[in-house]
Amino acid sequence: MSKQFVNEIKDRDPVAAVFLVKDKILAMAKNGKPYMNLRLMDKSGDIEAKVWDNCELLDKQFDKDDFVKVRGKASVYMNKMQVVIAEIAKVPVEQVELADFLPESPRDTAAMRVELTATVATLGDPHLKALMERFLADEPFLKLYCQAPAAKGMHHVYLGGLLEHSLSLVALVKAIVPLYGNLNEDLLVVGALLHDLGKIYEMSFERAFDYTDAGKLLGHITIGVELVEEKIRLVEGFPRELSLLLKHMLLSHHGQYEYGSPKRPKTVEATILNYLDDLDSKINGIRSHIAKETASTSRWTSHHRLYDRYFFKGNGKREEPVSVNGEMAEVNDVPHETVIPAVEAPVAENARRERPGFSNQALKGLENMQLF
Repeated sequence: MSKQFVNEIKDRDPVAAVFLVKDKILAMAKNGKPYMNLRLMDKSGDIEAKVWDNCELLDKQFDKDDFVKVRGKASVYMNKMQVVIAEIAKVPVEQVELADFLPESPRDTAAMRVELTATVATLGDPHLKALMERFLADEPFLKLYCQAPAAKGMHHVYLGGLLEHSLSLVALVKAIVPLYGNLNEDLLVVGALLHDLGKIYEMSFERAFDYTDAGKLLGHITIGVELVEEKIRLVEGFPRELSLLLKHMLLSHHGQYEYGSPKRPKTVEATILNYLDDLDSKINGIRSHIAKETASTSRWTSHHRLYDRYFFKGNGKREEPVSVNGEMAEVNDVPHETVIPAVEAPVAENARRERPGFSNQALKGLENMQLF
């Protein structure tokens, strides 16, 4: 019997399948009765699930990152699919196929690795090229770099996401460079490839994606600068100023102090990297949000909590689905039963000016950056 995947679950479907527990919270309902809120996942996506009965007993039988066999029924609630669970039991890891449970980049990893090698081969600066060749020759590093997700929950949240995101930035760099004169293209390319390399140790991704102790204590920016410094020391005669410029790009690519950036961009190349990084992550995050809502026939998405807005699914190209992570999200021109964005009440002009906008930074106020 084939596995029932998250992206195949429709409203009112019976659900009987094995999933990976991504999140698990035991909470208390208003009537004082405990309930369990779960987020279950497989390689096709994740889905919210509720357990209403025997929660305190079941809570002791499995944990986050365990595999569980679930029997229940799907329903749409508040414009999102969820599963109400009737039975749940832990499944030994030996009985599951791990490849069914972790999402992967829609791009072929081997092809991306070839593209990475080809990109490094085109570098003209001998020191930057030698630096990147040191990284490529480090097989344990390269394995993690090609496997890691780019983030836990914001963008490119799948195996291979870090490499895909980094190569996307390289493509954006090559599109931008001809538009402006006197840019250091090699520095921009290497900055694009290395800006998030610290995520290979910031995150764990053998099961549900989470943060390591090093990730929580140091963060990927600090880890990344340390890794770059280690490799620079192996390149004879690496110019000190070039080292400073490259490390500055890593330290400043989040743009502002309040977004977890130790430094703000103070060179043209660092500024470009900051904006391109933000652009690529936002587009992927928005498209992923749209693609998750295949159960909805509304032209609008549900409210995106982190971006604090709804998104319109159409773009003027009729009858054309949106492709994200290999999944096709249909765009229906007829608004149906689902929630339509509420009209914002008028506010005072000074209050409107203070409201956070859709800036080049992902999320103001999330200073710990644990979603990036």
